[in-house]
Amino acid sequence: MKIDRLRTFMSQDKDRPRMIVAVDTSDGITGWGECYNHGPDRALEPILEYLFTFLLGRDPRRIEFLIQYLMQQSRFPPGALTLAAISALDHCLWDISAKALGVPVYMLLGGQVRDRVKVYAGVYTAPDAPAARDELDRLNEGWGFTAFKLSPYRVNIHQNRWGEVVRTSAEYFRTLRETVRNDYEIAFDAHAQIFEPQQAVQLGNALALYDPLFFEEPIRPENVEAWGDMKRQMTCTLATGESLYNRFEFLRLLSVRGADIIQPDICVVGGLLEMRKIAAIAEAHYVTVAPHNPMGPLATAVNLHFSAAQPNFRILEYRLPHGSGYFYESGSGEQPALRSRSEGAWYVKDPYLPRDGYLELRPDRPGWGVEMDEEVLKTDDYVHWERRVGIRPDGSTAFP
Repeated sequence: MKIDRLRTFMSQDKDRPRMIVAVDTSDGITGWGECYNHGPDRALEPILEYLFTFLLGRDPRRIEFLIQYLMQQSRFPPGALTLAAISALDHCLWDISAKALGVPVYMLLGGQVRDRVKVYAGVYTAPDAPAARDELDRLNEGWGFTAFKLSPYRVNIHQNRWGEVVRTSAEYFRTLRETVRNDYEIAFDAHAQIFEPQQAVQLGNALALYDPLFFEEPIRPENVEAWGDMKRQMTCTLATGESLYNRFEFLRLLSVRGADIIQPDICVVGGLLEMRKIAAIAEAHYVTVAPHNPMGPLATAVNLHFSAAQPNFRILEYRLPHGSGYFYESGSGEQPALRSRSEGAWYVKDPYLPRDGYLELRPDRPGWGVEMDEEVLKTDDYVHWERRVGIRPDGSTAFP
């Protein structure tokens, strides 16, 4: 079996662009992968075409060799765009290897250590506790979610006194705890918007009184030692890692005891191979893994197989494809029914969807266990997306 052809597709999932990659083999097997869209997203295609020149004609089952070969093509450590491209190619190689044997990818990782994978949903639009309760209950009734991630901020953090930011955030969480069901787990994502670590400590400790699942990425990732200092002062569970790119960066973070939970992104770090190495280092530090996964349904499939086989997995971030276009019909069994395609077309025909707050494995489906819709992918469906940059009262920019 030899690698024969590369195909790239620019698609979208709701308001986000998605770069989908297919690698075809001489034996007629196709592997599928997804890049992270760091921006500029259109730059991914020429990078993928360049990297593919080093894969053409090789055996796709030599995953360790091929990924190391791609990594070592860079004189200096590859940046975000190159790593996103390598991640998608890595996904393709695993998919091909598993399909060649007729098994799910997780069987190549030592087999599953769990029968299903717990997921949480992001809820960022609720203006107050009653609205948040209604949205959490809707997600619970429709999909069984009992874990959620929200924004802690109730006021603009760049336009208000910091003490007021902390007070309103703590009051919101207190009211939320009194309003929602006791079994709901609630995490908070600060989106790395806080520049001063001591302010992050103040906010984290104010939220800690009401038992957050975790407090995510309050400060930027560059100063690893600051994370160790911050965690020692914080009384809640601290999570981070979506902006770290390889096992060496995670080793630095873990060496200073900078997190309780790490959140590597399988579409960022170089793929499943690197993700497993990162998780092994975390396991040796008694740290769990909650993968960063704001991506599309193919990335979710890749994450599912990682999570199924990883002993120190904690919980998986999950984003419903195009909102609520799918639903389970009463008595329909395991397969979801499609409500309508009025919201747009999906490039995965049969995405993994939550049932009782978990994703079920598909042991009878080889590879990632999903079917791609190549007719949908034939249409360039690019949508522009950009981050909202914060502005301070003096006119200077702040992290979004």
